[in-house]
Amino acid sequence: MPPPIILLIPGDGIGAEVVPAAARVLATLAPDLGFQQAEAGWACFQRRGAALPPETLEVARSADAVLFGAIQSPMQAVPGYSSPILALRRELGLWGNLRPARNLPGSRPVFDLLIVRENSEGLYSGRECPIEDGWVAERVITAAASRRIARLACEQTYRHAGRTGRPPRLTIVHKANVLKQSDGLFRSSCLETAVAFPDLKVDEMLVDTAAMWLARDPGRFDVLVTTNLFGDILSDLAAGMAGGLGLAPSANIGSGRTAVFEPVHGSAPDIAGQGVANPLATLRSVVMLLEHLERLELARHLDTAIEHVLVHGPHTPDLGGSASTDEVAAAVSRLCTHPLDRS
Repeated sequence: MPPPIILLIPGDGIGAEVVPAAARVLATLAPDLGFQQAEAGWACFQRRGAALPPETLEVARSADAVLFGAIQSPMQAVPGYSSPILALRRELGLWGNLRPARNLPGSRPVFDLLIVRENSEGLYSGRECPIEDGWVAERVITAAASRRIARLACEQTYRHAGRTGRPPRLTIVHKANVLKQSDGLFRSSCLETAVAFPDLKVDEMLVDTAAMWLARDPGRFDVLVTTNLFGDILSDLAAGMAGGLGLAPSANIGSGRTAVFEPVHGSAPDIAGQGVANPLATLRSVVMLLEHLERLELARHLDTAIEHVLVHGPHTPDLGGSASTDEVAAAVSRLCTHPLDRS
């Protein structure tokens, strides 16, 4: 059986620094993996006229997993340009987005949560039409997509409970008191789907209330499931509570084999090229990648090494240190090679 293939897409800005660093750690931890590299992003678009070249998409379709770095998207519309990560999600059928967040070791409040975000519709469906003096963006909510993301959330709730040792608890986040038809459908689809999962405690919360409780007491949550835009906003709020976007991983998954894993910190043009970007969000994304490949022991091994570096250093400037990207990655790699060094 051929080894799993990991496609590396550094993208823009600090993606070109954190992806190679994380790939070196992954190669040390799992030397049987195969690696390929392809290009995508704003710089690729400026050079080639395509943000996601056809050959990149072709390789992505055949890969077991994609490790994506960052993109630098223009704030205004540019003819011919569209986000390559959104295109990858659409073309690969990656309808579920997983965003874990937990407190820094030794810090308070104590929390360990997962946001499961519907990744294919909502306000990000791309359906906009002009009206007099403006535009209308259509918010698409379907029963099929809502049931699909609810099933994933229920399954992830059991996995999360197995790791944390807490009872499985899922919170459905919506705004059905105002968006009575669209979020009403999302709410009812989630509730109906969850009935099939025994011993699963299910509650629900309005999105504005959920935002307040995430900021005030994130430890009250285990797994949250919500729509596309709400999930995008709440997951960044949770990341802020967990030490910032420099530590925040994510996974884009669907019904097929290939999944895309990426840090969510963006291209950070202010520090790009300086070699000081924090690689831990990308390495935490690698933890999720290994879980996707069912390399669970290796995933736990890497996660433990990352936690050790968070406690003992070295740290990049965003965490108050002076270490480089490569120095932090090398420290994690050493811990993966010599686990006794963790003491």
